[in-house]
Amino acid sequence: MNTTLYITTVLIWGTTWIAIHWQVGDVPALASVFYRFVIAAVILLPLLYLSKRVQPTTRQDHGFMMLQGICLFSMNFVGFYVASQTISSGLLSVIFSSATLFNVLNNRLFWKERPSPVIYVSGIIGIAGLCLMFWPELDNSNASMNTLVGIALALSGTYLFSLGNMISVRHTRNGLRPLTSNAYAMIYGALFLAGLMTITGTPLIWDDRPIYLGSLLYLAVIGTVVGFTAYLSLVGRIGASKAAYATVMFPVVALSVSTFFEGYEWNISSVSGLVLVLLGNALILGVRIPGLHRLRTATDKT
Repeated sequence: MNTTLYITTVLIWGTTWIAIHWQVGDVPALASVFYRFVIAAVILLPLLYLSKRVQPTTRQDHGFMMLQGICLFSMNFVGFYVASQTISSGLLSVIFSSATLFNVLNNRLFWKERPSPVIYVSGIIGIAGLCLMFWPELDNSNASMNTLVGIALALSGTYLFSLGNMISVRHTRNGLRPLTSNAYAMIYGALFLAGLMTITGTPLIWDDRPIYLGSLLYLAVIGTVVGFTAYLSLVGRIGASKAAYATVMFPVVALSVSTFFEGYEWNISSVSGLVLVLLGNALILGVRIPGLHRLRTATDKT
């Protein structure tokens, strides 16, 4: 089951990057994110009520779900959408992979969990691989203030994503399953965005292009309802630190999609990086590969 959840998360979220790219245009980022989570919430919560799968919740649960909505279903994506206007999707993917390390640090901070050394080793291997894959973009010296702002927004969004993971861990420890917590948190996230748009005077502009509507529905239904349920279920089953390694795999899928849609060309650097990412992935999941399995055993004993 863990493998199925992991693969589902990687395949879905690995394809959402290009959908986010198709969302960038005349519609303000706040409005696009608002549309996404309104659609997701309107679909998920009624379905849960009709199927009688909504769990009973407390006032304290709703307080944490409100925080989860801000961290995981609103402001983190505002950061990503705005950042995508000034930095490449490749660099954005590399930055998002830092969720692996953020989760390790936050697990230690909030839950006093001492991570296994294999988490650090696999994380370093994976991020090094991503840097190789996107080296031409990372080596671009034409950095401007807008680029730096974009990087800061992407890092902020990633850290908020990690905080949302910590709240999900809290829900799991209190017996609250992802379907229920996600449904309410999405509503709170959408309400928060609506308030923010009112304060900032952001207009509800609509884009009538088929590509905008198609990518929006994909992000809302597949990327949000299905993707977040799979990912947060994985967090509850194997822990936030290991589950977050999926973020290192997203760019691999994203590049594969880009090969077909945008004509991305693989080279020695990107192939070498892919090998490192896959090695790190195998290490953290405990796949038995000669030499690699001995490295995992050695790190677990330290």
